[in-house]
Amino acid sequence: MKKKYFSALFSLALLLAVSLPVFAAGGGALEKANVNIRDTPAIQRGAQLFVNYCFSCHSASYMRYNRLAEDLGLGEELVMENLVFADVKIGETMDIAMPQDSAAAWFGKAPPDLSLIARSRGADWLYTYLLTFYQDESGGWNNLALPNAAMPHVLWQLQGIQKPIYTTHDGHEVIDHLTLAKPGLQSPEEFEETAHDLVTFLEYLGEPAKLKRKNTGVWVLLFLALFALIAYALKAEYWRDVH
Repeated sequence: MKKKYFSALFSLALLLAVSLPVFAAGGGALEKANVNIRDTPAIQRGAQLFVNYCFSCHSASYMRYNRLAEDLGLGEELVMENLVFADVKIGETMDIAMPQDSAAAWFGKAPPDLSLIARSRGADWLYTYLLTFYQDESGGWNNLALPNAAMPHVLWQLQGIQKPIYTTHDGHEVIDHLTLAKPGLQSPEEFEETAHDLVTFLEYLGEPAKLKRKNTGVWVLLFLALFALIAYALKAEYWRDVH
């Protein structure tokens, strides 16, 4: 009985492990972002992309400009010159000027704050989302990872325009893959790097102290290992006469 029970649990866990990425991508497997939060140049490039293409509508209200300058090694003057286009101070948070009620009226819903989007969605999902915008039959933008997404493809000039190629599955017409109908300013490989840099910045944005936390964790583990050796030696010394 126990053997059958554990076998059923194992099968369920395996099914979930295979199915979750598919569900998360809106029906297709997720592309691997392979972000590295130690890659400071990628985060710097991603920050510039975020400010140029995302920051008009999306806030990052959990991040302050001076924290960004410190973490990325840019210096406050460089951040103010290249990443700040409003009359704000270096210690302020990265908020947009657009009122939430106005944004909701213009777009149907207010664009979300992106401070924690990488922690809620995951880097692979964000990477897939940025790569899978396409122009549908109506001439509007759609997305494989998030069908009927309200957001337009703000990076279309870089990527170009993708069109869906359909196939028949169980009697239904479904999208098989996307093809580049009109090239953009970047090659597909260059745009993948652009999307990677932007996702790397969003991953950093979700937890700026992640790298410091991991470095601290290494020292904590080393201390615990050393303490365990000292404790074992002390225990052996105490119990020597007993044995």
